[in-house]
Amino acid sequence: MSVRFLLRAGERGYSYLPSAGPNASYVAGHPDGAITRHSSFNFHEYQSGLPGFGVMKVFGDEVFTPNGTGYNMHPHHNFIIMAFVLGGALTHINTIGKVDELRKDDYYVFSAGSGGKHSELNIGEEDLHVIYVWILPDHLLTPPSYLRSRFDRKAGSNRITSLVGTEKDALPIGQNFKVSRLLSEADREHVWQASSGNGLYAFVLEGEADIAGHRLGRRDSIGLESEERVKITARAADTDLLLVETAL
Repeated sequence: MSVRFLLRAGERGYSYLPSAGPNASYVAGHPDGAITRHSSFNFHEYQSGLPGFGVMKVFGDEVFTPNGTGYNMHPHHNFIIMAFVLGGALTHINTIGKVDELRKDDYYVFSAGSGGKHSELNIGEEDLHVIYVWILPDHLLTPPSYLRSRFDRKAGSNRITSLVGTEKDALPIGQNFKVSRLLSEADREHVWQASSGNGLYAFVLEGEADIAGHRLGRRDSIGLESEERVKITARAADTDLLLVETAL
């Protein structure tokens, strides 16, 4: 089995973005508000780590403090941005006319395409925990779009559930890329079946899992290549993983 990289939680890039000072025009919120970001791949100030995985260029594990903290309206183009809410409430506003509130287990896909802006805010009273995934599109300058859905924990228990991709009920993005989630009881074995030539990035949100001969704990991750069948064994109760498949 070909392991491209193993990334422990403490080896990820780290950024602390207070809403005051040089960040004031970009980071919203009270002067004591802040965003913390752990980056699995190179991102802005974090330039000493991994360059990405296939078309995935950003995998950010972020926490927004309450009462208005977030990102002010800012532009993107030719990126597809996904957000997976783990806790709290995310208010998303974009320039294609969508205002949305996403809570735990909700997620969205925002294709900026030919150009769009959005704002991401935590206007609630508790911390917002969210995973951001950015990928490069197969086709440039497409019309912007926004889709959202929700991961059903009860229906998704002890199985791999497709969130983004070509499977039924997944949010479509029209290219060879998919995101799935696995919520499992302890000591259960699951098999990931990938398309030929694709890679798998597995990220442990909570719990522990054995993948490709490695024990992964909370916020650890692994990148595998040229593997069509991957065995995943949950080793703790309520083990929770995001699984990202991408062409390499």
